[in-house]
Amino acid sequence: MMSATTTPITRRDVVAGVVAGGAALALPAIAQTVPATKAALVGPLAPNPVEFKKVLDEFTRGKTPKAEGLTLDVSILADNPSAVPVKVKVDLPITDKDWCEEIIVLAELNPSPLACRVKFTQANGTAEAAVRVRLSQTQTIHALARMKSGQLLAAKQAVTVAASGCGM
Repeated sequence: MMSATTTPITRRDVVAGVVAGGAALALPAIAQTVPATKAALVGPLAPNPVEFKKVLDEFTRGKTPKAEGLTLDVSILADNPSAVPVKVKVDLPITDKDWCEEIIVLAELNPSPLACRVKFTQANGTAEAAVRVRLSQTQTIHALARMKSGQLLAAKQAVTVAASGCGM
């Protein structure tokens, strides 16, 4: 019968193992701190500024929207860019003579910038919408509302995206 020999573990072996393990854990953190040039999205994920401007111009019809009277509630950090919650509410009073006719939500750098369009009537009594928007990259969300009187309201919020939601 053969006898098995074992080599004793030295303090040097333990220290070397701890250093190697620590280095392996630190590599992902070091890789994230190195500034990387962010490649522009191309193909079907590329921003469409022409479409964004077209939808914006069609909605505003040459008028300048007021930056008050409309509340846009969206987180500044999108941890799940596939479904970013967006809430829009008109703060102006709804009367028999003036009410919100329409609200749109635009994602400025998405391939299809129009994320939501909601139409209202006088019978609604309030004008608010809650949707989930898919974002392709860090960008600004725009909300616009058109009142019966022709008055336009606008609100916007920059949203930082952790990872693209459109490419998933």
